Amino acid sequence: MKVGMCLAIPGKVVELIGEHRALIDYGGTRREADVTFVHADVGDWVIVHAGFALQKLDEKDARETLDLWNEALELLGAPGGSG
Repeated sequence: MKVGMCLAIPGKVVELIGEHRALIDYGGTRREADVTFVHADVGDWVIVHAGFALQKLDEKDARETLDLWNEALELLGAPGGSG
């Protein structure tokens, strides 16, 4: 049996689309998400899971989290890591 896992990675709101949707930038990859639960504005950092922004982060916390993800990718030799 194959088990899938979803990961929530910080992204930055770059555009609001209507009242409850936003375009989120994940380091060059952009996806739409529902921002109903966080009332995000352009420039906010958010954690998105399953298409919904669940929490806002300050930029410092978002960047620290992204740095940890990049370190993990490097250790795993996965695409996206800087090594």
